[in-house]
Amino acid sequence: MIMITAQPEQVGSPLLNFAVFGGFVAVTLFLVYRVSSRNASTADYYAAGSAFTGRKNGVAITGDYLSAASFLGIAGAIAVHGYDGFLYSIGFLVAWLVALLLVAEAVRNTGRFTMGDVLAYRMRQRPVRAAAATSTLVISFFYMVAQMAGAGGLIALLLNVHGKGGQAVVICVVGLIMIFYVLVGGMKGTTWVQIIKAALLVMCVVLMTVFLLGKFGFSVTSLLDEAAAHNKNGQRVLEPGAQYGKSATSQLDFISLSLALILGAAGLPHVLMRFYTVPNARQARRSVVWAIGCMGVFYLATLVIGYGASALVGSDRILASTGKENSAAPLLAFEIGGTLLLGIVAAVAFATIVAVVAGLTLTASASFAHDVFNNIFRDGKAEPATEVRVARMTAVVIGVLAMVGGILANGQNVAFLVALAFAFAASANLSTLLYSLFWKRFNTRGTLWGMYGGLASCLLLVSFSPVVSGAPTSIFSGSDFHLFPLTNPGIVSIPVSFLAGYLGTVLSREKADPARQKEMAVRALTGIGSGH
Repeated sequence: MIMITAQPEQVGSPLLNFAVFGGFVAVTLFLVYRVSSRNASTADYYAAGSAFTGRKNGVAITGDYLSAASFLGIAGAIAVHGYDGFLYSIGFLVAWLVALLLVAEAVRNTGRFTMGDVLAYRMRQRPVRAAAATSTLVISFFYMVAQMAGAGGLIALLLNVHGKGGQAVVICVVGLIMIFYVLVGGMKGTTWVQIIKAALLVMCVVLMTVFLLGKFGFSVTSLLDEAAAHNKNGQRVLEPGAQYGKSATSQLDFISLSLALILGAAGLPHVLMRFYTVPNARQARRSVVWAIGCMGVFYLATLVIGYGASALVGSDRILASTGKENSAAPLLAFEIGGTLLLGIVAAVAFATIVAVVAGLTLTASASFAHDVFNNIFRDGKAEPATEVRVARMTAVVIGVLAMVGGILANGQNVAFLVALAFAFAASANLSTLLYSLFWKRFNTRGTLWGMYGGLASCLLLVSFSPVVSGAPTSIFSGSDFHLFPLTNPGIVSIPVSFLAGYLGTVLSREKADPARQKEMAVRALTGIGSGH
């Protein structure tokens, strides 16, 4: 078996990959420039004037949500671990039912630009907005570092850039493109980038799926048998337990990860912010329905692509390549479509990273400018043009920090950062959002205890978990100071957040404002007075 690191030229033409990716960047940069004519007001810059339909916003949500971890990571997990890898797809997809049934409509009706608008509606503004901004910045930063570091890892396989210096340069290029999208295009430009990226991604995986099924006579049985024959786990890849069934701890770890994935999506700040780009609650619901449809097609396709990679490439070759599991989809593309298809997959992978990071950057900068600068420092009286200018400056700072973080994390185990972002979102944001929307007695202290309790417990548990030390895949693999046995803290930190929010409320003498509570309930249910 030829290792990809020994024969890097066998995974395609770096020149063609650069050309296809460059074409995508050129087209999207032109589009962002064309749609950026009206970005003077905060409504235009943060929410694109709430002018997108539910269908367009649903496709954009798909583009925002399907990160490099979804496209490359899940296909690789299925190729190597089979059934257990597909459980990631189920978790990511089922998560949208929580958003659809509990969050989407109420958030659209209650807030204006950020999650802090919802949480601070009937609470004391300053402390709650500060907590919401802290949570948003922490989650966005972890998510962004994972994406930027993922860019460095992809470069090694797709563009044949193997030195740390070369990968650092590409991370900086991706970061600069993303900053341009956000500075010039705002939410409108970023949304169109995400729509194009989602369409390319879904089209790419569907075509690969049809080709693979055709290669095996449209017989799923033949595909699965061939996948098992070329996988180191044999028939076990067709059954539960190849990855998470080895011990009681690994089974508990999977439950914890599932909780974080399913509950985290409804608390991701960059996903919540997308609901403000539609004109009303009905379109917000339509957005989620369209997103579920697009993602359902995508995740079903990854099942075929994952097993197809196992059948045609083989798990040994995948694990021996530069990108390990992440290389499954590119290697399969090269196997079935040669250099051209690999170039297209490379472009889609890069588009995925750039679009997701742009959405995260916009969300983080909006949270700082709107929640911290305007509502804390200026008591909500800042001029719209000044607030937009602060948001743009913040985007540059965040973009540079993400580039530095991505370069530092490049080559390390960064997969946990995405799961950690979901765990943070589920722990800090979901409990406080649900309490704010549906519990009359919930107050400021409960909000602060819930958010900071979730953030702190999540960070503490991860710091002393096998993710950081005590395992061959740890960040500090040579040390062992882990005390918590699970790699994902969700099973502990999510209940801690709900409990902290409850205790903070019932132990506080602060009384909720009944008038504001009733007004929020009416707005959440009807949209009357939402001001969009």
